[in-house]
Formats: sequence, C-alpha cells, structure tokens
Amino acid sequence: MKEFNRIYFVFTALSLLLIACQNQSDTPNIKSNFGTALTQQATDDFIESQMESLGMPALSIAIINDGEVVYHRVKGYADKERKIPADNNSIFEGASISKSVFGFFVMTFVEEGILDLDKPLYEYLPNPDIAHDERYKKITARIALSHRSGFPNWRDDYADKKLFIQFEPGTGYHYSGEGYQYLAEVLKHLLDTNWAGLEAEFQKRVAIPFNMEHTKFIKDEYIRKHKVQPYDKEGNWIDKNADPWWRSRDSVFVAPTTIHSEAIDFSKWMIAMMNEQGLSEEGFEELYKPHSEISTGFLSEDYTLGFSRLSILNLGNWYSHSGNNTGFSSYFAFDKDKKWGFVFFTNSKAGDQFALNLTYNWLLSGSVAKQIAIGLTLLFGLCIFLVNLVLLPLKKSGNAAIRKRNLGIGLLTSAGTITSLLLMITVYYGLVRYLYFLLLMCGLFLISKATIRIARHWRENNSSKFELALQAILLLALSISAIAAGLLQ
Repeated sequence: MKEFNRIYFVFTALSLLLIACQNQSDTPNIKSNFGTALTQQATDDFIESQMESLGMPALSIAIINDGEVVYHRVKGYADKERKIPADNNSIFEGASISKSVFGFFVMTFVEEGILDLDKPLYEYLPNPDIAHDERYKKITARIALSHRSGFPNWRDDYADKKLFIQFEPGTGYHYSGEGYQYLAEVLKHLLDTNWAGLEAEFQKRVAIPFNMEHTKFIKDEYIRKHKVQPYDKEGNWIDKNADPWWRSRDSVFVAPTTIHSEAIDFSKWMIAMMNEQGLSEEGFEELYKPHSEISTGFLSEDYTLGFSRLSILNLGNWYSHSGNNTGFSSYFAFDKDKKWGFVFFTNSKAGDQFALNLTYNWLLSGSVAKQIAIGLTLLFGLCIFLVNLVLLPLKKSGNAAIRKRNLGIGLLTSAGTITSLLLMITVYYGLVRYLYFLLLMCGLFLISKATIRIARHWRENNSSKFELALQAILLLALSISAIAAGLLQ
C-alpha cells in the first residue's frame, strides 16, 4: 500500500501544479454556453485548424458573452489568388440569415399597424404569378415568415420556373424563399416605393438604430469594394457575375438571401435581439413564438417568424439561422436568457460543417457528447466506489464486516477515479493538453492496479469470479468513457 500512496501523492501534486499553471499562464476569458471557460489562444487554434481542414479561405467570427463581444477574429484571404488578406473591413454575403433580420424588420411594420400578421397578403397586393391557384389567398405574413405558405424554396429550381403551391397554406412546413419575397413585395407596395426605397427603410428601422454601418440587402459602393471573393468546396474561385440568377438580382432587395455584413456589425443586431430592443414585449413574444415544428427528441427544432429555435435537452432555447449562397455560408445562434451567442461568415461552402464543429465540439463546453462522456465516467467511477466499499466485500456468513484488503482497493480505485475526473473537468484546451492525457493515464493506471490486486486474490480463492468480472467490466467502461471525454473536442 505504501507504493500506491507514493504514486497517488505524486499524481495529486502534479494535478494541482498543472491546474495552477494553467490558471496563471492561460487565463480563459470566453465562456461556453454551459459556462465553461475557453481560452482565446485555444479558440484561435481550433478555428485555424478548422479553416485548414475544411478549406475555408476567409472567416469573420464573433462570440458574445453577457451581451458583449468578447472574441472577434477575421482570418484568411479575401482574395486567395491575389493573396489579399481579409480584415475588419471585409464584407460577406449572409445568405439565409437574412430571413431572421427580415422577420424583425417586418415586425416593426406590424407594431405600427401598417401590416397585419394575419391578413391575407393578396388583400394588400395580389400575386399574378400564382393567381390561378385560389389557395394562395390564405397566405398571410405569419404563414410566409414561418415557412407554411406551401411555396417551393425557389421557382427557378424547377424546369418550368413557375410558382406553385405544394400544400394548403398554413397546414405544413416547407422552407421557402418565395414566401419571404412575396412579403417583401407587399412591404414595397405598402410604402409606395422601389427596392432602393425598401433598403432605405431597412436602414432607418434596423441598421441605423443598431449602428450596423455596413449591413445592407442591396450592395453599395463600400460593399462592392470590400466584398470577399466566393469559393467552392474545393477552393476554386466562383464567377457569380456569370450566373444570370445573381445578375438579375444585383439591385433587388431579396429578403430571404441578399443581406451583406460581417461579424461585428451583425453581432450588434444579435445583442439587440437578446436585449429585446426595437420592439415591444408583445412584439418580441410574437417574433420568438414557435409556429412550425421541424424535429423533436434530443434536439427539438421549431421555426418562429424568421428564426430556427433549438431546444437541447431542455437546457434552454437557441435562436439561430444558417445561410448558404453560391460561394458563401454563415451561421448565428444566441441564447437570449444567458446573453450568449456567436456568428460567423465565410467565403466557402464549408460553413455548415464548421457550424457543427464549432457548436457541438467547442462552444457547448466541448460538446454535448463530451458532457455525456463525463457523466458516464462519473457514473462508472461511482459504481466502482460502491462495489469496492459496500457491495462486494460483505461476507456470505454474516453480511457485516468489510474486508480490509477490499477497503484499500476501494480507496485506491476511488483516488484514481476522483483525480482523473478533477483533471477532466478542470483542464481544457491549450498548451498543457498533452500533460492532461499523461495524468489521465496515471489515474487509470491506479484503477488498473486495484483490479490486478483483486485478480491476485481471486487466484488465491479469496475473490469470486463474479467479483473479478464485475471489476473488469466497470474498469473497461470507466476507461472508455474517460478517454472519450478527453478526446472529444
């Protein structure tokens, strides 16, 4: 036992020293959504590795804690061929995150009584492209914003390029940019203006109040000058001017897809949404209220009036949206109760994968999977503790005395388990990560020594096959979950 005590003393001392060194040299100042500390340097390293592995030429990203931007980076190339770096002036296409901003924009008209969420849109402005189908007269602003219009995403995705209705409006969910654009046409009509006039109204109602200096649906000269170049998944430059669809919409306020912005500018709007600025309490209640159920279960998703609302294991609600245009992708998410969120823009089609990696492998305190692995490790560690200290040592004859040797084994096993868990929960990512694995293995070594000791007693007929098998199974389960918790990013 003295040998084990010496090992445990050295192990514990190294653990405390490692934790102290990390707290002094690598002070974390970013909080994950679960409140876990993340360092600036480790976040830089993660993002750079993702950009390299996913082939993202440029990235603009901001992370919000407590209603303030605590992390902002612009990395990579605005023009890869000419080696022009992206910087704080670089502008990206936001694609479908336009829908969330447009939903808020629409609600400003609702609050002023200019637009009624539940009045059929045809009563404001008939749509000749779908007038042959009487069902379109049931489409309201609420139905259009929650993707329940029955319209396809875009008519141009089909051979005849004609607008059609797939189901009775209001009875189902189908993601549709056409519904949003019809609503934009209605707003333009109500204002008796053109697309430039609708852009001016957006600036007056949204961009200027929130100090979003370079966020626009219609490009101006600043955006044309500073917009980054688009690339496909293989890193090849895309000539969007050669695409007639984009050329035809160059000066059009395309509500569901043409917003241009960058991380800092867009984060100002996100913070305003968290703080519920710009609308009444009732207005935000309408904006955030779920209308369309998309999925249920572990990760339930609803669609509101412009936002995707995610609920993860009842741990709170995320309001988010992704965006994908030719050569561009983006994503934002925020928890308005915790005043936490993030947004990124990239000139690559790899944004969806980056969003998944960033969300579940980083900003959820290392990932939901990591939380599960840590939970399982705690569970199996507790089982080993109970098996050694309470259940297995009881004699068949009296069910009273605990064997001295099993008490030592139990304490040894528990010491290794607790020390490993302490490191697992405390030490995250950074320059000291390789030491973490070393110390985790030391903790598992202590547990292994305890099991070997049980096996020796089994050979001496002092332990049952059941005791040995149970110890081995618990040790294996603990080891797998502990290593998984360490390896998951």
